[in-house]
Amino acid sequence: MPVKIKTYETERLILKPTDTGDAAFIFKLMNTPKFIKYIGDRGVNSIDAATAYIEERMTPQLKHLGYSNYTLIRKSDGKKAGTCGLYDREGLEGIDIGFAFLPEYEKTGYAYEASDKLKELAFTEFGIERLNAITTKDNFASQRLLEKLGLKYEGTVKLPDDREELLLYTYNATK
Repeated sequence: MPVKIKTYETERLILKPTDTGDAAFIFKLMNTPKFIKYIGDRGVNSIDAATAYIEERMTPQLKHLGYSNYTLIRKSDGKKAGTCGLYDREGLEGIDIGFAFLPEYEKTGYAYEASDKLKELAFTEFGIERLNAITTKDNFASQRLLEKLGLKYEGTVKLPDDREELLLYTYNATK
């Protein structure tokens, strides 16, 4: 049975599955200083590389599971502000929630708004039982947001092929 792929809404945002039409935006976002510092350099150094990243990393999971990375579009003006997604990440048990924003859209409440919606959908629509989040030890804004979302600090984790120890937060649907 094919997976149904949907777009979602919050009060101020449209959460649209990221597609190759978002390549210029993804290129810009992935090359912001905070993205590189806190999430990592993904080697997306051109719009063509962003297109390939979307096709190879985001679209397959979306087609397979029905969720992946979402481009967040402001309802007020149609501008792309950031991304939020649910990721089947190697090295983690359960699904990982993550977010990133262009600098001009930080501290607007959009990260909480989008993440809270995806957290709700994870359990009500996608059948996810355990939600994870990982963040660097020095990303205090991310840590505060994860705690506000109800995720609890569980310890540290190292992902495959990554030297940095990350903080692991979790939320179980059964709790």
